[in-house]
Amino acid sequence: MRTLGLALTLALLAGASDAQAVRTGVGLGAVLRTLDKSSGEVIDVEMAAGQTMAYGPLQVTLHECRYPSNNPAGDAFGLLQVVDARQVQELFAGWMVASSPALNALEHRRYDVWVLRCLTGDD
Repeated sequence: MRTLGLALTLALLAGASDAQAVRTGVGLGAVLRTLDKSSGEVIDVEMAAGQTMAYGPLQVTLHECRYPSNNPAGDAFGLLQVVDARQVQELFAGWMVASSPALNALEHRRYDVWVLRCLTGDD
Protein backbone atom coordinates (compact mmCIF):
# COMPACT_ATOMS: atom_id res chain seq x y z
CA MET A 1 0.00 0.00 0.00
CA ARG A 2 2.83 2.41 0.84
CA THR A 3 4.46 1.60 -2.48
CA LEU A 4 1.24 2.49 -4.29
CA GLY A 5 1.00 5.78 -2.36
CA LEU A 6 4.57 6.68 -3.20
CA ALA A 7 4.02 5.77 -6.85
CA LEU A 8 0.95 8.02 -6.99
CA THR A 9 2.87 10.88 -5.38
CA LEU A 10 5.70 10.54 -7.87
CA ALA A 11 3.22 10.35 -10.75
CA LEU A 12 1.53 13.55 -9.59
CA LEU A 13 4.88 15.29 -9.29
CA ALA A 14 5.96 13.99 -12.71
CA GLY A 15 2.70 15.27 -14.22
CA ALA A 16 3.31 18.66 -12.69
CA SER A 17 6.83 18.74 -14.09
CA ASP A 18 5.49 18.07 -17.59
CA ALA A 19 3.36 21.21 -17.48
CA GLN A 20 5.71 23.36 -15.41
CA ALA A 21 8.69 22.43 -13.28
CA VAL A 22 7.94 22.74 -9.58
CA ARG A 23 10.89 24.13 -7.67
CA THR A 24 11.00 23.36 -4.01
CA GLY A 25 12.57 25.03 -1.05
CA VAL A 26 13.90 23.20 1.98
CA GLY A 27 12.28 24.13 5.26
CA LEU A 28 14.09 24.54 8.56
CA GLY A 29 11.58 22.13 10.05
CA ALA A 30 7.90 21.29 10.04
CA VAL A 31 4.70 21.46 12.03
CA LEU A 32 3.34 17.99 12.68
CA ARG A 33 -0.08 17.14 14.05
CA THR A 34 -0.39 14.20 16.43
CA LEU A 35 -3.55 12.38 17.44
CA ASP A 36 -3.99 9.93 20.30
CA LYS A 37 -7.01 7.94 19.13
CA SER A 38 -7.69 6.62 22.65
CA SER A 39 -7.89 9.97 24.42
CA GLY A 40 -8.79 12.14 21.42
CA GLU A 41 -5.91 14.49 22.27
CA VAL A 42 -4.61 16.48 19.29
CA ILE A 43 -1.28 18.31 19.58
CA ASP A 44 0.57 20.37 16.97
CA VAL A 45 4.35 20.10 17.33
CA GLU A 46 7.09 22.19 15.72
CA MET A 47 10.15 20.11 14.86
CA ALA A 48 13.48 21.11 13.40
CA ALA A 49 14.90 19.08 10.53
CA GLY A 50 16.95 16.23 12.01
CA GLN A 51 15.08 16.31 15.32
CA THR A 52 13.51 13.26 16.97
CA MET A 53 10.61 13.46 19.39
CA ALA A 54 9.01 10.87 21.63
CA TYR A 55 5.28 10.44 21.19
CA GLY A 56 4.04 7.72 23.51
CA PRO A 57 6.16 4.69 22.62
CA LEU A 58 6.91 6.15 19.18
CA GLN A 59 10.08 7.93 18.13
CA VAL A 60 9.28 10.38 15.31
CA THR A 61 12.20 11.78 13.30
CA LEU A 62 11.81 14.60 10.80
CA HIS A 63 14.57 14.29 8.21
CA GLU A 64 13.48 17.01 5.79
CA CYS A 65 10.57 19.25 4.81
CA ARG A 66 10.10 20.65 1.30
CA TYR A 67 7.59 23.17 -0.06
CA PRO A 68 6.90 24.95 -3.37
CA SER A 69 9.48 27.76 -3.45
CA ASN A 70 7.02 30.18 -5.05
CA ASN A 71 4.44 29.45 -2.32
CA PRO A 72 6.00 28.66 1.09
CA ALA A 73 2.54 28.46 2.65
CA GLY A 74 1.52 25.91 0.02
CA ASP A 75 1.79 22.15 0.16
CA ALA A 76 4.43 20.56 2.37
CA PHE A 77 6.29 17.31 1.85
CA GLY A 78 7.86 15.86 4.99
CA LEU A 79 10.37 13.01 5.08
CA LEU A 80 9.61 11.15 8.32
CA GLN A 81 10.65 8.01 10.11
CA VAL A 82 8.53 6.55 12.92
CA VAL A 83 9.86 3.75 15.12
CA ASP A 84 8.08 1.86 17.90
CA ALA A 85 10.73 1.99 20.65
CA ARG A 86 9.14 -0.89 22.60
CA GLN A 87 9.44 -3.35 19.74
CA VAL A 88 12.37 -1.64 17.98
CA GLN A 89 10.32 -1.76 14.80
CA GLU A 90 10.11 0.80 12.03
CA LEU A 91 6.44 1.63 11.45
CA PHE A 92 6.84 4.29 8.79
CA ALA A 93 9.60 5.70 6.63
CA GLY A 94 8.92 7.99 3.71
CA TRP A 95 7.41 11.21 2.46
CA MET A 96 4.12 12.50 3.84
CA VAL A 97 2.21 15.07 1.80
CA ALA A 98 0.32 17.70 3.79
CA SER A 99 -2.49 18.07 1.25
CA SER A 100 -3.00 14.30 1.04
CA PRO A 101 -2.21 12.78 4.45
CA ALA A 102 -3.88 9.47 3.61
CA LEU A 103 -1.75 9.01 0.49
CA ASN A 104 1.24 7.73 2.46
CA ALA A 105 0.24 7.52 6.11
CA LEU A 106 1.45 6.06 9.38
CA GLU A 107 -0.64 2.98 10.15
CA HIS A 108 -0.90 2.55 13.91
CA ARG A 109 -3.84 1.39 16.01
CA ARG A 110 -3.51 4.19 18.57
CA TYR A 111 -1.46 7.09 17.16
CA ASP A 112 -1.62 9.25 14.05
CA VAL A 113 1.08 11.67 12.93
CA TRP A 114 0.96 13.84 9.83
CA VAL A 115 2.62 16.90 8.30
CA LEU A 116 0.79 20.23 8.31
CA ARG A 117 3.38 22.64 6.90
CA CYS A 118 7.06 23.44 6.64
CA LEU A 119 8.81 25.97 8.83
CA THR A 120 10.69 28.59 6.83
CA GLY A 121 12.84 31.51 7.90
CA ASP A 122 9.71 33.70 7.75
CA ASP A 123 7.96 31.84 10.60
